[in-house]
Amino acid sequence: MTAETPPPPARSGGDPAAPTSPLLGLRAFTMARVALGRAGVSLTTADHLRFTLDHARARDAVHAPLDLPALRCSLERLGLDQLALASRARDRREFLLRPDLGRLLDEESLALLASLPPGPKRPDLVLALSEGLSAVALERQALPFLERFLPLARSRGWAVAPLCHVAQGRVAVGDDVGEALGARAVAVLIGERPGLSSPDSMGVYLTYAPRRGLTDAARNCISNIRPDGLPHARAAMTLDHLLAKALALGFSGVDLKDDLALDGPAPRNALPGAGRALPPDAPGDATG
Repeated sequence: MTAETPPPPARSGGDPAAPTSPLLGLRAFTMARVALGRAGVSLTTADHLRFTLDHARARDAVHAPLDLPALRCSLERLGLDQLALASRARDRREFLLRPDLGRLLDEESLALLASLPPGPKRPDLVLALSEGLSAVALERQALPFLERFLPLARSRGWAVAPLCHVAQGRVAVGDDVGEALGARAVAVLIGERPGLSSPDSMGVYLTYAPRRGLTDAARNCISNIRPDGLPHARAAMTLDHLLAKALALGFSGVDLKDDLALDGPAPRNALPGAGRALPPDAPGDATG
């Protein structure tokens, strides 16, 4: 190197292939794949290995079986009865190949729900739990979410039906559960399709007046519930808010708006400035 040749730019961590993008600071706020390094026209070895690891974790999440006995044991502290139900998908392979079967309860489950004695009051809400596309999501997120939501439900005096575990279930299976129990609303807690950085993300789908044949337009979705996504406490507040509105107005879905986020605090790890109201003439306020 001659005296006239400038030295190469310093790279972070001593890795000669590490990215030097000023966007690297965004990694502190998200687990998304941002500011990836480049080696020629390819990813760096480190970023490629992280990609393959995340992909393997996502595939494992789809195929991993739910540890139902352990989940039921952990949920006993909530003080609710629990029921074990199943969809018409007989195993994981059929669940993945035939989504339509995962949307319906099997005959034994329908008979079980029909045999239950009527309670003293029509349930305002039934909570249906299913592993969906990620058992690990339900195992990690269901309990902390319910620990925060149920006190809110009880403070409002809502009658909550027994927890219903639906093996190999999809979102619409909650319609069968809610209809069979005569509930005013159903909330389905379900493992979401894993992302490359979020194999343990849980969603909650709320439906007013559940009955077989409804479309997804009748539901409200609270998504990405996990410590690095939507925190459990905020997700519980959102469901409490939406359910109260649904019971008061008599509908859910596309007509029921989640306006809680307009006034609530910004989620953890939010980007600087997130959650602040934009002035009416701000450039980014183009939705209104």
